Amino acid sequence: MEHRVEILDHGTRVFTAPGAGFGTDALLLSRFARPRPKDAALDLCSGCGILALAWHDGGHRGPCTAVELDPDASALCAAAAAHNPEGGHITALCGDLRAFCMAGPERGRYDFAACNPPYFTGGIPSPDPRRAAARHDGSCTVEDVAACAARALRDGGKLVLCHRPERMAVVFCALCAAGLEPKRAAMVRQTPGARPWLFLVEARKGRRPGLVWEPDVLTGEGVRYGGG
Repeated sequence: MEHRVEILDHGTRVFTAPGAGFGTDALLLSRFARPRPKDAALDLCSGCGILALAWHDGGHRGPCTAVELDPDASALCAAAAAHNPEGGHITALCGDLRAFCMAGPERGRYDFAACNPPYFTGGIPSPDPRRAAARHDGSCTVEDVAACAARALRDGGKLVLCHRPERMAVVFCALCAAGLEPKRAAMVRQTPGARPWLFLVEARKGRRPGLVWEPDVLTGEGVRYGGG
């Protein structure tokens, strides 16, 4: 499969292809929260593996499983993991997260999980099946993501995800129903006072309610945190 190479801040290479790329939302999510260096981590809906590779770029070396339904995108992740120095801790797993971690040693194994899920529930899907699957939630709803993370995470483990602001109520309800309590959240805006185009949330398994809203993430001039 022909691919392009994107290079992250500390030299980690990411392989992308049409329908298997990444955007600002994935980079924002990777910066909002990341696993500790030796955490067992899980990248759900991993695509080309951008989250797993961004964590690697930031120093993560614990076991990391990147779960992706599309075989070509999963192959790009596997190739990048093999190409990058010390990338062997990343395992690209081509499979359906709805069937992942149903039983066995993976269940309750992970300290940290993240997902940049398909956002859209309606409208006309792209004629490209790969792009349609990545953008529309026919094969992966936020409820599916929350249920998978709840199975995979240890007690107290974290799930972080990003989504559109108009879907916030659905996302929070799905997290709470799965036993994942939202603990941190932030809105993403182009400039102060602008309408938010994304939100970021961190939830923890089996914890009490208590949500902290953090300063807005502003993207008008690059990516920076804070409302000032």
